[in-house]
Amino acid sequence: MFATAGSPEKCAACQRLGSERAINYHEEDFVAVMKDLTSGRGVDVILDMVGGDYLQRNLDCLATDGRLVQIAVLGGARGQVNLATVMQRRLTVTGSTLRPRTVAEKATIAKALREHVWPHLESGVIAPVIYRTFPLRDAAAAHQTLESGVHIGKLVLIVGQ
Repeated sequence: MFATAGSPEKCAACQRLGSERAINYHEEDFVAVMKDLTSGRGVDVILDMVGGDYLQRNLDCLATDGRLVQIAVLGGARGQVNLATVMQRRLTVTGSTLRPRTVAEKATIAKALREHVWPHLESGVIAPVIYRTFPLRDAAAAHQTLESGVHIGKLVLIVGQ
């Protein structure tokens, strides 16, 4: 598994969490690095939160029959694609978000999470990475931290403090 991040600290955090290699996209061309790391083959699946201008670059990282799963569009909802790349390498581009799903669909997902994910959280096999907690009255400071981009992990607001 490989990851991209925007600072040496975030790359190190990705590697501590199990990434074989984390690429600092401010310092390295992640497409070239991925091609090098996979001897030109590319990767089978990319889970992307950026979108926008990264769309074609992500496709360039995929192996033949690879899949790009778009789960957010932090870099913009539009991007240009060379469709010949998609067709010649039989690539699949898909995406998912919860907001437009029906209540019934969300209930099915919640049930699957309770069955397959919560037991791992309860046993400690997996755990969220918490960067910092804030009392609810300091929500503005939490937003400033979030916007700064320095955090590694989640920010948590504590109600009742």
